[in-house]
Amino acid sequence: MAHILVRKYSGGTTRFTAVIRIKRDGKIIHREARTFSQRGAAEKWAKHREVSLEEPDAIAREQVGAPTLRALIRWYIDNFSSVSKWQRSKQAHLELLERHPFTDRNSFKLTAQDLVNHVRERRENAAGPATVANDLVWLGVVLRAARSVRGLPVNPGVIEEARDACRALRLTGKARRRTRRPTADELQKLDEFFRHRDRRGDIPMRDIMWFAIHFARRQAEICRIAWRDNNERHRTGIVRDAKHPTAKDGNDRTFKYTPDAWAIVCRQPRTSEFVFPHDPRSVSAAFTRACHVLGIENLRFHDLRHEATSRLFEAGYQIHEVAQFTLHDSWNELKRYANLKPENVRALPTPRVRQTPDSTISRFSGGGGATEQGLLFEDLASPVGHRH
Repeated sequence: MAHILVRKYSGGTTRFTAVIRIKRDGKIIHREARTFSQRGAAEKWAKHREVSLEEPDAIAREQVGAPTLRALIRWYIDNFSSVSKWQRSKQAHLELLERHPFTDRNSFKLTAQDLVNHVRERRENAAGPATVANDLVWLGVVLRAARSVRGLPVNPGVIEEARDACRALRLTGKARRRTRRPTADELQKLDEFFRHRDRRGDIPMRDIMWFAIHFARRQAEICRIAWRDNNERHRTGIVRDAKHPTAKDGNDRTFKYTPDAWAIVCRQPRTSEFVFPHDPRSVSAAFTRACHVLGIENLRFHDLRHEATSRLFEAGYQIHEVAQFTLHDSWNELKRYANLKPENVRALPTPRVRQTPDSTISRFSGGGGATEQGLLFEDLASPVGHRH
């Protein structure tokens, strides 16, 4: 049973300490206390805490000790990474959180205030609004797993509370749309650099770079395109387990090769089951290193996917046709990659002018305006054509 200790201090203030002792077989197996400035608050906390400790295994959990957020993150990675087969970005973010000093705290006592302060400090250290929003996403995933799988008394609800507060305070937000495309001069420099490099390297970076520009696929997908999945007659291929927010396993998608991409495939040696049998991380590292050597700033390998998609639109393909190359499911997703340049937008044919009888003009125009001269414009814009 709980009892309240009253302490009076020299300054005239009074504090009330609620003390809880739980005995079994004549021995104290659990003891805890908390001090308040009001007796009512102390009594309320003591009653609530006594009820909580009556739950099955509650005392055992208290005796073992509450795990830190860091321990829960490591448990989650060790138990679910191989089963869920998540992407490298999620793995990297979880490991970043695992190393962060913030995750030293008691997972049972985590509050929304703790999370908001963490987000604010991350923003002050130059983390972007979308990055810190992902902190809350992955912490929420870990807490929900700990509660449902291990039965730990964590509170995933504090994540949603913190998310609402951070959104209102503009600490979190969506990622900025990336519009970076390589210039013709940058591509020429990279082409020349890789032409010399490939003579002594194992990865044909020159072909991979141009393949990415004509292929519109991610680097991991490029490295697992299999010869057996290519259809020479239709010039199509299959991406196995294509990236998807909820259903990656078994999400095999058929795509269309552009003529340039198909030509690059055909000149690769068949030394493996894959067209480009290389580690995608090595491909990314080689591209980043080349940009560093050449002084090319703020260009990533994934930007080549933006370049490829934009070139397809500039070549005249329509939205539903571009999706057959890029495998985007909707225009909302696809438009993030369509970074068109005004100078490359194709010109539509000039509208043709035809003569009409004056009587027709008077009936429909009401007189006046350009139609008094007997001219109507007919929009004869042809359907979108193809260059490939």
